Amino acid sequence: MEILFFLSVTCLIVFMLLATYDGAYLHLWKYELFNRSESLFEHKTHTARAILFPLIVWLLFIDTSVVGFCIGLAFVIIDLIVLGLDAYSEKESRSFMNGLPKWEYILHLFANSFHFAAIVLIIAARIKIEGNSIAYTTDFMTYPSFETVQLIAVNILPGAIILGIVHLLLTLDFGKKLWNINRLRMTCC
Repeated sequence: MEILFFLSVTCLIVFMLLATYDGAYLHLWKYELFNRSESLFEHKTHTARAILFPLIVWLLFIDTSVVGFCIGLAFVIIDLIVLGLDAYSEKESRSFMNGLPKWEYILHLFANSFHFAAIVLIIAARIKIEGNSIAYTTDFMTYPSFETVQLIAVNILPGAIILGIVHLLLTLDFGKKLWNINRLRMTCC
């Protein structure tokens, strides 16, 4: 059980680092996908995933109820569907740069691999297989390392929520206008 917690949290942290670079720097800052008509659908898929992510973290890594677990699983399924839509739209979305660069494609591949590995590992820690059935178990709560999982997950949430809110604001004309006015005042990288 301990190894599942360790690997899950490690994957979660690596995902957050990769996703922050990809989602905040590349998509919002460098390419400003939300400002491009051909990229608007891609930005909306990123927004949906940025909103789903903190909910998934809360329900699967922090909350210990069976209801929360089931809702978290439903959000993971929705996240997979949105990911498929995102991947399908990227060729047209990135026409302004002659398609998605290979290195960014690889970045997406690794980020999503770590994202779903973290989720699968925490799900594995919270279920048990008995005979021919799969059941939710509370055994994971008896391990002291689960408190570490919760601590790390709680500390990941503020940044994830902020990124989700920023993505959401940038789907609105008001948010885009606010960004475009203030973007000129900021320097980065």
